[in-house]
Amino acid sequence: MADEKDNYRLYMELAHESLDIADENFGNKHYRAACNRAYYGIFYAASALLFSKGLSYGKHSAVLAAFRQHFVKTGEFDKKWSDEYQLIMDNRHTADYNVYDSLEIEVVANVIAKSKEFVAEVKKWLQAHDLL
Repeated sequence: MADEKDNYRLYMELAHESLDIADENFGNKHYRAACNRAYYGIFYAASALLFSKGLSYGKHSAVLAAFRQHFVKTGEFDKKWSDEYQLIMDNRHTADYNVYDSLEIEVVANVIAKSKEFVAEVKKWLQAHDLL
């Protein structure tokens, strides 16, 4: 049987891979794709957190709602991360579905930076709870 920590490592590997691809896309001026991949970094990291509570969701809004319920309301994560998650999710939605709306380069750079911070916070939490 595989080590349960493998699940956390896999989620975090996916998060870091998504952030790496976001950086590559940004460098190639593919801002919509960069925004999408940065968001997925957060999605995978949040999924790792939820796994620690025995929870798993495929729906993006459910992951955010569960993150808020199980980590923000409990004080384990600062409320700012709920707000950042929502902002990044909204920007991803614009990037993926609103073809007539443009994304400013500064906005995408901020999305990537905040996504990296979120993933780093999740990694610290997982390590503090001996899950990584």
